[in-house]
Amino acid sequence: MRRFALAGTLVFACPVVQGCVATLDSQSEIVREQKQFSVKGPSSVHVATFDGTIEIQSWEKPEVMVEIEKRGPTRESVNELQIQSSQDGDTITVEVPKPTGPMHVVGLRQSPSARLTVWLPRRSDVTARSGDGSLSVQHVSGRIDLHTGDGTIRATGVEGDVSLTTGDGSVAADDVRGRLIVDTGDGAVNVSGNVSSVRLHSGDGSIVYRALDGTEMSDDWEITTGDGAVLLYLPESLGAELDAHTGDGGIRNDLKVSTVGAGEISRRTVRGRLGDGGRRIRVRTGDGSITLRPL
Repeated sequence: MRRFALAGTLVFACPVVQGCVATLDSQSEIVREQKQFSVKGPSSVHVATFDGTIEIQSWEKPEVMVEIEKRGPTRESVNELQIQSSQDGDTITVEVPKPTGPMHVVGLRQSPSARLTVWLPRRSDVTARSGDGSLSVQHVSGRIDLHTGDGTIRATGVEGDVSLTTGDGSVAADDVRGRLIVDTGDGAVNVSGNVSSVRLHSGDGSIVYRALDGTEMSDDWEITTGDGAVLLYLPESLGAELDAHTGDGGIRNDLKVSTVGAGEISRRTVRGRLGDGGRRIRVRTGDGSITLRPL
């Protein structure tokens, strides 16, 4: 183990091995551990931490590896973080629950946290939970369910049934394929992909959605925000019934919308047919603008 002194702070260069300890400074300490699991087919992975970020990415190995970085103000506080792990066939669970000792009363400064980094086969079902921390997933295909109480969510190159939920944070997802549900209590949503089923909701934030060429709708789409702007890009080849309305804002429409029948185009409402019609695209904002543009 190598040791370096930087600006009065003692730093250890510590390899990532089970039980490795590194003192960052006089106020914090980290311990890293690894859990490795062999799998034979597509894996089903559940990971959770009471407080900390979770990063998930795929690799070509037939195994799942979870690196746990426990951080706290003292060695004692870090050691109180217990890792619970299990394997049943190709189903794997790794969790770090909240410690219950008296030093972890809510409101105390520098309480411990646990960050998880996960590597798994590309074809995997993933469930990730964090009480307070950001989540990210890259290049995974399967059922993907990410939930954080307070933090951002980032997804890149994912495919399948995708659900992204944060109580207070933004969501960004690029190159999503399959079915998508996004729900954020107070944050912006920015998504692009070829998605057949779309549910996007923000309690108080803007929404941007880019439907890529080749998109085909299998269900009605729902895009809603309580108090934010909506920017929607649609390919000209997409057929749908469009129903967009803002309670207290304006609509800019650059799409070719047919208003034959019960259609309407006004300052706050655009209702009509795109192309040959089809499933419904419902867009709502209570207090924000709506912009509709061709891709």
